[in-house]
Amino acid sequence: MAMPETTSTANRRGPIVVSRHGKPALDRTAGPRLDWRQYKDWWARYEESPLAEGQVAPPDLMEAVKDADLVFASGRIRAQETAARAAPHMAAEHDPVFNEAPLPPPMLPRVRYLPKTWNILARAAWLNGHALDGESVVQARLRAMDAAQKLHEASEDAKVYLAAHGWFNRMLRPELKKLGWRCVRDGGDSYWSFRVYEYR
Repeated sequence: MAMPETTSTANRRGPIVVSRHGKPALDRTAGPRLDWRQYKDWWARYEESPLAEGQVAPPDLMEAVKDADLVFASGRIRAQETAARAAPHMAAEHDPVFNEAPLPPPMLPRVRYLPKTWNILARAAWLNGHALDGESVVQARLRAMDAAQKLHEASEDAKVYLAAHGWFNRMLRPELKKLGWRCVRDGGDSYWSFRVYEYR
């Protein structure tokens, strides 16, 4: 992994703006209640779903990224549409390295929950090593390292905007810090929220 440049050799970098996507069309708070297999199918549909209709990017996000030199989005439609609405001046590069960390449900028999409850259970199980047939937490952390490195390299003499996902954006934070970035604006993890990172 590349080490941060020394002050004497560093070029101007960034800033980097990282946002979560807007509200998806598929509502995790809606019923019906699902068993774990049905939730797995629901999550697969969610991963392919666009944004809910009628959304526009918040003015503060649009202001923050209006002069971005490079725009990235994950491989998911909801992130791509977010980037297009927040930074309409530039087409985003779509890259699955920025995709959300998976949510494999624990195989609990004879229980049915709303998707929002399965989200919590699946994240806890995943963080404890449960992956089903998907990406493990160890693999996702390595991907977060690669994603942070991509943003770092892109930021040389450039302002960078990434539209991605709530949990994966959190995973990026420590990796960006290792590369010399600090979060100077933390907007949280709600839909359309964003963080701003400055180098050193």
